[in-house]
Amino acid sequence: MQLPSSRGLSTSEEDRSFLQRRVALFGLMVGSLYLFFWLYRVLMLLIMNQREGFGDPSLWWHLSAVGFFILPWFLLRRGKRSARFIRMVEGTALSLGVFATGVMGIYIPFEARPDFIMLLALSNVIIARAVFVPCTGRWTLTLGLIVGAVLLASVYYGSLDVDLQKRGSWATGSYFGIEWSAIYPELTDQSARRLAAAITTEIAIWWVVTIALSTSASVVIYGLRRRVHDAEQLGQYRLEEKIGEGGMGAVYRASHAFLRRPTAVKLLPPDKAGADNLRRFEQEVQLTASLTHPNTITIFDYGHTSDGIFYYAMEHIDGLTLSDLVSRSGAQPEGRVIDLMRQSASALVEAHGIGLVHRDLKPGNIMVHLLHPHGGAGDFVKVLDFGLVKQVRQGGGIHLTNEANLSGTPQYMAPESITAPDAVDARADLYALGAVAYYLLTGTHVFTGKTIVEVCSHHLHSTPEPLSSRLGKPIAPDLEQLVLDCLAKDPSDRPQTAFE
Repeated sequence: MQLPSSRGLSTSEEDRSFLQRRVALFGLMVGSLYLFFWLYRVLMLLIMNQREGFGDPSLWWHLSAVGFFILPWFLLRRGKRSARFIRMVEGTALSLGVFATGVMGIYIPFEARPDFIMLLALSNVIIARAVFVPCTGRWTLTLGLIVGAVLLASVYYGSLDVDLQKRGSWATGSYFGIEWSAIYPELTDQSARRLAAAITTEIAIWWVVTIALSTSASVVIYGLRRRVHDAEQLGQYRLEEKIGEGGMGAVYRASHAFLRRPTAVKLLPPDKAGADNLRRFEQEVQLTASLTHPNTITIFDYGHTSDGIFYYAMEHIDGLTLSDLVSRSGAQPEGRVIDLMRQSASALVEAHGIGLVHRDLKPGNIMVHLLHPHGGAGDFVKVLDFGLVKQVRQGGGIHLTNEANLSGTPQYMAPESITAPDAVDARADLYALGAVAYYLLTGTHVFTGKTIVEVCSHHLHSTPEPLSSRLGKPIAPDLEQLVLDCLAKDPSDRPQTAFE
């Protein structure tokens, strides 16, 4: 995770986007609140038939504050803005809005208690900002002191205009049941300066409460956000977005703290980190890392966090799985399918050559690069997820599957994977590759059923429907025969190696 600035904002794109949304929302909320009370004032002037009230400067300074506070919403609600621009817009809107509020208070008649009107308005501004805008408690405290200085200056200088002779009944009366003379025995004999100091002191006490509430809100909210950031931090990697999930855990797009290469991180959560699963996970990393074919996913790193989350980092593929490809555009042209299957088989040649069987080959585990990484114009395949891979050449090697469960995805399982999962070899992957080719060419699975048992039964006993019949149009005979050969029930009737 990138280090935050003094205002609590890191330089990541995620934080920049979050800040832009929140500042825009803050402007909308505060601007709307100010607008509501401005409309209320206008409505009361109309109801009371006090047309002369429209000449009151405080009314128009109030409207100016509406415009200043709502400015961030207009400037930030759309598009992509830099963090510097966002902060500049926020600072400008706050400065002008607070200034307009202060001037508004100076022009409000003293009998209407402008000091409390400004206190209420600016308290809402500061507390709303603490809730909506990500910020450290220290920065909220600093902002509260600055706004408080403007508030108290406006209250003090506005109170200097009080004429004690004309307002002696107020000065010698009570407020909230407390006699002023009980607190300031000689208040009635003092100048307006002494009264202004008394009023300003009272507002200052309430403003301290506002600062305490807003600062506490920032500390709590910012702290929770930091905890979420920390929870998403794995070693040098920061998780950004969940992009998939498989039998061995979830996969996230991630960014490295120093390197600027696209990265995906696969996690094994603590609730799945039993001894067997952990062995499978570690073996998946080690075996996949031993593969160097360009059509096989590349492993970058492996590790675990202090709270028991195991992970490994791999290259991030900007592309589509074959499942997504068919979902978007249906059955694929023969030429494209041949190219995709040739690359997939090429990746399997290396794996099978060192004694590894994938055992979960399916459209969701084969991705097509949107941009050819080596500058080519065609599709570029990456074979993913060796989570069920098995070593077949090492006596007593670790089997990465739970023997109580089926090993693979039902629609792409070879018959021997169902009846004798311990005895599978590379030819089981060729069956799955044939089922993937069938899916690409027809847009449908070889076999379907209402239950897993029914699908498995078809794999064991049913003859696949010819592709041309399923598709309703002819397919190149050699291609159709090759796919059907891969789908033979007896492994000895299939191509014996991926190289074939």
